[in-house]
Amino acid sequence: MRKVAIILSWIITSLGVIALVTLPINLQTQLIASIAVVTFMAVIKILRAEGTWRLTALAFGTAIVMRYVYWRTTSTLPPFNQLENFIPGFLLYLAEMYSVMMLGLSLFVVSMPLPPRPSRAASEGKYPSVDVFVPSYNEDAELLANTLAAAKAMDYPAEKLTVWLLDDGGTLQKRTSPNLLEDQMAKARHQELQILCNDLDVRYLTRDRNEHAKAGNLNNGMRHSTGELIAVFDADHAPTRDFLLETVGYFEDDPKLFLVQTPHFFLNPDPVERNLRTFERMPSENEMFYGIIQRGLDKWNASFFCGSAAVLRRQALDQTGGFSGLSITEDCETAIALHASGWNSVYVDRPLIAGLQPATFASFIGQRSRWAQGMMQILRFRFPLLKRGLSIPQRLCYMSSTLFWLFPFPRTIFLFAPLFYLFFDLEIFMASGGEFLGYTLAYMLVNLMMQNYLYGSFRWPWISELYEYVQTIHLLPAVVSAIVNPRKPSFKVTAKDESVLVSRLSEISRPFFVIFAVLLLAVLVTAYRVYTEPYKADVTLVVGGWNLLNLLLAGCGLGVVSERGELTATRRVKVARRCEFGLDEQWYPATIDNVSVNGARVNVYAKNLGTLPLDKRGLIRFTPYSSGHEEILPVAVRNTQVAGDIVTVGCLYLPEAARDHSLIADLIFANSQQWTQFQMSRRGNPGLLRGTIWFLGLALYQTSRGIIYFFSSPGARDKARLAAEAKR
Repeated sequence: MRKVAIILSWIITSLGVIALVTLPINLQTQLIASIAVVTFMAVIKILRAEGTWRLTALAFGTAIVMRYVYWRTTSTLPPFNQLENFIPGFLLYLAEMYSVMMLGLSLFVVSMPLPPRPSRAASEGKYPSVDVFVPSYNEDAELLANTLAAAKAMDYPAEKLTVWLLDDGGTLQKRTSPNLLEDQMAKARHQELQILCNDLDVRYLTRDRNEHAKAGNLNNGMRHSTGELIAVFDADHAPTRDFLLETVGYFEDDPKLFLVQTPHFFLNPDPVERNLRTFERMPSENEMFYGIIQRGLDKWNASFFCGSAAVLRRQALDQTGGFSGLSITEDCETAIALHASGWNSVYVDRPLIAGLQPATFASFIGQRSRWAQGMMQILRFRFPLLKRGLSIPQRLCYMSSTLFWLFPFPRTIFLFAPLFYLFFDLEIFMASGGEFLGYTLAYMLVNLMMQNYLYGSFRWPWISELYEYVQTIHLLPAVVSAIVNPRKPSFKVTAKDESVLVSRLSEISRPFFVIFAVLLLAVLVTAYRVYTEPYKADVTLVVGGWNLLNLLLAGCGLGVVSERGELTATRRVKVARRCEFGLDEQWYPATIDNVSVNGARVNVYAKNLGTLPLDKRGLIRFTPYSSGHEEILPVAVRNTQVAGDIVTVGCLYLPEAARDHSLIADLIFANSQQWTQFQMSRRGNPGLLRGTIWFLGLALYQTSRGIIYFFSSPGARDKARLAAEAKR
């Protein structure tokens, strides 16, 4: 009876909403209703009301969106017999309906996400055996050494933990390649990594042939291991000491649990953050997914495997034939298969690994192209909406995750739609200036406010639009290719540990300048048409304002593709650990101030020590978390600064043995709390108004920087960049 009552209440409510949305009202009433809803939502946000009030505000916003959809569908489409207007007009309509659909799916997924789960350590004496897989393809030994050392140092019973390096760069296929260079490089890599693994006391495993990419590599690891659980870390994802203690206990609670996924935290900014200089003060792009969306998916038992920073149950993988390899996104595909087989997943919202993301814009686009194409393959081959075994909420969640990657299509249409009217006088949107204000502007404001409600401090205003714009130009052909021929895309490894030594324009930046020039010309056309056609000024100004918004995004995009020169790919991490600094057989009290994967900065208390010569050998003596007694790490002096009795020494690590890599990993990766603190320091919500003003300033500055890069030599760009930043 209770179920029937709930269904009936939903039906009655839905009919009431439909009647309200389709109620014929005049433009003045629509304006008043829109202003009232926007004001109500703003007040609720200012008062920071949660729970029922939050849902009420979202419900009112949804009503405005539905009202817009009804008006847009019944009153604005060009006549069908005017094909030159109807075709682009209908494409614009479809793009808007896609956006509304994705907003609806977002509301379903994240309107009330689960709160972060508490820690769940395994019960004493019930530690399951764990195989740690680190799949590798072309990463260098130093990067792998840090990850393997960190994995080996995890706080877990040694007899229950086995770390494996799964090397796909030294396969028999590569070591016997007819290409002499590939053959010799694979043999050298094979030998070097075997020695490294032996020194670190981890298992080295390769295979005969490079088949089915990462999924095939992981399945080969399964065939040679026996652990009850499998932890997977990408080659550049080093775990903290408490990774397993924070995750394996959940498997004890639920025998049908196949996955515990944790967020991906990155030491370095992505190219957008690096070139815009937002890494230290604004949440990273991936935090919206890992901070909100995954918790929303977790509510519906639909959080999925993200390829790394996760623990999986071997029994579940055996039931479905291991890791799925039909698509190039084996992680999400594997999760769909296991969810459909009745297995459950858990998401732990705490950063327990630190990794590297692409440093160059071209590598960033390459990575996103692989994700987009993989999701299109899943959409074509698995189609979650009709996947047998998935619950209805799971189907909607997976559809949300896959359909998101169609964004290049609507983003392209939104970018060029104003130009149809401004350049060709095509009427693809049949409405007056007043109707634009009453319906379209209200819809846009409510849409932005709802996004701010949903994602708050995890995503600042207009940043999603910027990320979508800078990806759209190059992702559109990749997505089309995967839709037309879903078997064509192949797995490509993302470049690791890159750096941009000299400021320059990205090698794939040309289309961004062409688009900016076209949109800028459209601004001039807008002014000309307002002057020559005053009787259509209201519509022209509205369309011109839309184009101006596109121009701001395009201008900010110029800054994104203007690569800033940096010597290293990683940021330094504040640590504040006591140590001693050794020089010429004498030890001085010191504090490690910050660390990176390459070196550390040490504050040494030493009267009259003075400036140290470059490359002078030194030693850092400290107590690692793993051993409890002091150990020594050799370093080379790179720079010194003297301030009274404190000498600040910039050091470069000089690892000479496997234990040195373990000490480096202990300095950087052992403490998970530092990643949480860094994330929290960036999570401030500027609000819609302040966020918009901030973005406007950012867009204007980045537009000027991109134009400077375009017209100047690399050396002049560096000087101009330094001069511009000195004025800020």
